[in-house]
Amino acid sequence: MALSEATLTELRLLLKSRYWGALLFNCASFTLPAVYGTLSKMWIAGVDALSVATLDSYTYASTAIEPFNEGLPRAAWVVDASTITNYSTYTLHERLSLVNTLILVQTLTGLVVSTIFVSIAPNFVGSFVPGPVRATSVKYVRVSSFGMLASLVETAVSIGTRSLDKPDVPLAISSVKTLLNIFLDLALISKVRVGGFEPTVVTQATIRLVCDLTGAAVGLLYYLYLSRKLTRESNETKSTRPSWRSFLILFFPGLSTFAESAVRNAIYLYLIHSVVSLGSVYATAYGVLMTIRWGLVMVPVYALEATSNAFVGHRWGIYKERRLAEGRVGQRGSWKDVRFVAFPALRSAAIALAVEVPLLLIMTFAAVKPFAFYLSGSEEVAVVTQKMWRTIDWCYICYAVSTQLATVLLATRPVWYLLQSLLANLSYSLPWAIALSKIAIDEDSAWFFHAFVFGESMVESLIIILVVTGVWAWRLRAGRMA
Repeated sequence: MALSEATLTELRLLLKSRYWGALLFNCASFTLPAVYGTLSKMWIAGVDALSVATLDSYTYASTAIEPFNEGLPRAAWVVDASTITNYSTYTLHERLSLVNTLILVQTLTGLVVSTIFVSIAPNFVGSFVPGPVRATSVKYVRVSSFGMLASLVETAVSIGTRSLDKPDVPLAISSVKTLLNIFLDLALISKVRVGGFEPTVVTQATIRLVCDLTGAAVGLLYYLYLSRKLTRESNETKSTRPSWRSFLILFFPGLSTFAESAVRNAIYLYLIHSVVSLGSVYATAYGVLMTIRWGLVMVPVYALEATSNAFVGHRWGIYKERRLAEGRVGQRGSWKDVRFVAFPALRSAAIALAVEVPLLLIMTFAAVKPFAFYLSGSEEVAVVTQKMWRTIDWCYICYAVSTQLATVLLATRPVWYLLQSLLANLSYSLPWAIALSKIAIDEDSAWFFHAFVFGESMVESLIIILVVTGVWAWRLRAGRMA
């Protein structure tokens, strides 16, 4: 018997508001851009193998603006500050006002950042792109600059709607953006492109800019439609407009996440500068390694993190509300309380292990070298990439687990989240970054040192996260957290 429309709607809402349903939507949302990132590198390698390094200039530019994408937007997960995930304290209209404020602030920030990057493109490219392709890369970064506006808007809409248990919005953004990108790249850049047209790497930048702006616009319009629908269906009378009060609610927890991201990415870009200085082959190989590792292979980790963030946040809000209602604030908790709050993160960590370990083995022993060759079009680059992968990829297992456990701190104690990251970066990554600027290294010896920096830092981060979340659990049981 056919289900009624009302029943189907109820089932869809149930799917999106449960862990496995949200995880499914998040996997689809992260898979599509990762597929395109891989395909675009393969197509550019077919046009001009040297220009593969140019694509990395946009990646590093995106890293430079990452604090803006990880600052205020990540405050959406911080329920200790009564933000968007906390439906047990804030009304629907108040949560919508927070999302609207987040989107407005990120849009204005994106306009400013994009304009700045247009003007500083030559200096930026001089630091992060090998010499042979710098002239082309300046054009590439300038054309791509307003893609940063799209990135900030997309991130604000995606995180805001995930916090509202609407993961279909980021899925819509990814679907529109990626499918349009693939269609245009097939028609204009790939080996089966329109006859007579001679593409360049700047062609790809133009296509991506158009598609990124289109995806962000579609996501924004879809969110506005859902927001209006939710407002009509509710009986509330409060305004959902952006407000100074909503900005302050997001701003203070956002300071912690912004500072954490700024320190981490500044150290990373400092290290990348030393990678680029070692020549085109080494820099391209590292870029290919990052495309593989942070692309399709990392999709499960991204999806699990986004899902864990939302559901740890929901549970923390419920836990605090329950303790207040029962008059138990300040009283001792139990392991049952710890498990209730942290269970989404623990489940995500277990799933990450179950997925990433087999992927590591398959890629290490069978797939990484041919994959690197397809992405770079160079046998020499593929060999170097394979060496890099086999040296440090096991460390990403540590990253996968620590990322899930860190969602507990992000949702409940953002200052702790900041401090554990600062401890990891300032005690290990920064000293190594300074040391590498003093050590005379060449292309043959460089990976010995870079492997210690990039790989062992993830191992240390896992150890720190385990200790800090252990302290968090102890304090929760002692009644000192809520």
